[in-house]
Amino acid sequence: MRSLVLVLCLAQLWGCHSAPHGPGLGYRELNCDDPETEQAALVAVDYINSHLLRGYKHTLNQIDKVKVWPRRPMGEVFEIEIDTLETTCHALDPTPVANCSVRQLQEHAVEGDCDFRVLKQDGQFSVLFAKCDSSPDSAEDVLKVCPDCPLLAPLNDTRVVHAVEAALAAFNARNNGSYYQLVEVSRAQLVPFPVSTYVEFVVAATDCVSKEVTDPAKCNLLAEKQYGFCKARLTGKFGGEDVAVTCVVFQTQPVLPQPQPEGTNSPTPAETSAKPLSPPANLPAATVVVGPLVAAAPPPSLPVHRAHYDLRHAFAGVASVESASGEAFLVEKAPTVVQPGVAVAAGPVVRPCPGRIRHFKI
Repeated sequence: MRSLVLVLCLAQLWGCHSAPHGPGLGYRELNCDDPETEQAALVAVDYINSHLLRGYKHTLNQIDKVKVWPRRPMGEVFEIEIDTLETTCHALDPTPVANCSVRQLQEHAVEGDCDFRVLKQDGQFSVLFAKCDSSPDSAEDVLKVCPDCPLLAPLNDTRVVHAVEAALAAFNARNNGSYYQLVEVSRAQLVPFPVSTYVEFVVAATDCVSKEVTDPAKCNLLAEKQYGFCKARLTGKFGGEDVAVTCVVFQTQPVLPQPQPEGTNSPTPAETSAKPLSPPANLPAATVVVGPLVAAAPPPSLPVHRAHYDLRHAFAGVASVESASGEAFLVEKAPTVVQPGVAVAAGPVVRPCPGRIRHFKI
């Protein structure tokens, strides 16, 4: 009899462990479009953009899942999955992401997929864990929307490299201020008609004057980094090629940690003169933006034939995002939470997640 009782107890214990999670079994559920969920998601997106080393800023597109776990001694942890979309603003562009345009499907859009744990304590949100990756839309889907639209090209394609070099040379030739050096090739597309190469790239000012440069290798990047973002198109024609390039220069970025000056959010057209600023210094391979501060960081290891900068490299060189105290959130018994407007009675239940799509689905 005792053996039978023991078997029954073990069976009940196993049933408890194998039961699916739900309200009252460790976490509470929120609707993916709940304002509190969206607030946590926006903090996650800000975290992505503040730690981007290269490529483009991302914006929130959809919240896929959310669970809210209690955390001892206080606070809650939002375990959240989100989808993002690449914008047209470069990572170094000071424009707030809310003011950045989302790259459209016909431009070969890029989608991000991220997992976050965000702590809410005393009404404040902070990121405990972040993991992301991103990928361009499939070629088939792009061509369905726009059969003649160009697709993303490898950034090391010889035609891309030549177009960037020609565009930068053309820009420096007509620039009356600093001589600019290439920092990053950000995006490229091979346009079928008219046959041309479209590129976007990042440059930085040096201590040389553009009109006086005889040996570019002797030019050094400024101590206070002044980056520019360029768009160019190289079109082949009989007897030569035509280059069209426009650049915008952003505010200077100090290497040493110090507050950014206020009122410096507006970029200035690079067609105007750019004055050398400070004694020369070598440009760090990348920068990490931590709040209002800028610090040097090692370059991530990137695939050679990449066509975009994958978000999985966004946090390379960034200190661990786990809680500084080493304190992890604890799974504990939570009270049953009934969502407002969701019937408890038997019948079909409307799933609160995934949430609404803010732009478009890839």
